Amino acid sequence: MNICVIGTGYVGLVTGTCFADFGVHVTCVDKDLSKIEALNRGEIPIYEPGLEELVAKNSREGRLHFTTDLKSALESALVVFIAVGTPPKEDGSADLSYIEEVARTIAGNLNGYKVIVTKSTVPVGTGKFIEEIIGEGQEGENNFDVASNPEFLREGSAVEDFMRPNRVVLGARSDQAVAILKDLYSPLYLLETPFVITDIETAELVKYASNAFLATKISFINEIANICERVGADVSMVSRGMGLDNRIGPKFLHPGPGYGGSCFPKDTLAITQVARDCGYRFQIVETVVKVNKEQREIMLEKIKKMLGEVKGKTIGSLGLAFKPNTDDIRDSPATFLVQRLADEGAKLKVFDPAAMPNSEEELSGEIRFCSDPYEVAEGADILLILTEWNQFRMLDMERVKGLLKSPKLLDLRNVYIPENMRSMGFEYDSVGRE
Repeated sequence: MNICVIGTGYVGLVTGTCFADFGVHVTCVDKDLSKIEALNRGEIPIYEPGLEELVAKNSREGRLHFTTDLKSALESALVVFIAVGTPPKEDGSADLSYIEEVARTIAGNLNGYKVIVTKSTVPVGTGKFIEEIIGEGQEGENNFDVASNPEFLREGSAVEDFMRPNRVVLGARSDQAVAILKDLYSPLYLLETPFVITDIETAELVKYASNAFLATKISFINEIANICERVGADVSMVSRGMGLDNRIGPKFLHPGPGYGGSCFPKDTLAITQVARDCGYRFQIVETVVKVNKEQREIMLEKIKKMLGEVKGKTIGSLGLAFKPNTDDIRDSPATFLVQRLADEGAKLKVFDPAAMPNSEEELSGEIRFCSDPYEVAEGADILLILTEWNQFRMLDMERVKGLLKSPKLLDLRNVYIPENMRSMGFEYDSVGRE
């Protein structure tokens, strides 16, 4: 089977590469010539463990191709995946201009039956929108089906998530489209992966509902952490006690400075707008968004309380990405805090294993990018842990203490044990663990 993946961003590149590893012939298309040229040289534009090796292997074996020629890629493909961006507009709703542009291009080049699949996260009704554009825009009378196949890829473990997913959701109106997509995903049947076969609108809503619920868990445990600090309880034990209940589960019950990244902030705003568009208020998720925004301000006040006057102080920051194992700084709580501190006159020393190149383009002020955590600590008035990379979990803390101007450690990811740090002589604080 030949397939075409339109868009070589995070979702498109992972999707195309993993399908190629299934044995499918894949052509990935992007209008950004420099990106395509880089991919053809084996240069990966994102940081994702295992992806570079997989791209090299499947390119070498002739199953994975990169091009700017959408017309030829469409002509030879049976299944066309749309994996372009859907950034938020000012009102929080998803901007479908890229989706519309792709749909019109498909309509102008339809040369036979195709299954057109949305991989991008899109609001309910997008499938119907695409159907109308292609139906009205094509010159001939070619049959086609539109389907929804939302992605559930976590940055940092996207390859594993594609190869061994919790579930595959397929939304379509025709049995033929479902059969073709099930055949495309046939390697996952060997793993007994659950398949959810439904209509397009339901499939579109599954992704938003999933991300909104996970974001809710994060904001919930952050509020519990804030209560814990006020009553003298330990949020880590509260999380453990909650998580052992199978109805709740332990995941996403880790307090910190709030959620970020490319999905949760965008998708929570989008689903509240979907609700408003149909005359309903999604009050829980509206509050989740509000709590997440306020949590960053609470963390900023926590830093100021430990540090005192911010202006002129040297602040060491470990972490810039919104989570470990990615270079993504979109809506990152870490970069938010670094920028706010710089704006208030602090001198920042920062280190992140992957996200510094992206951060250099986005951050401004007196910010020095360091080569390792110990360079960050040297001469700093306080050390912040903002992203829980594994390499930050086993630092030589005696060395860190000796390098700091004052032994102040604010652990906003609860990486270290409070008693251990205080016994070493640190003035230590974390989130929800008094």
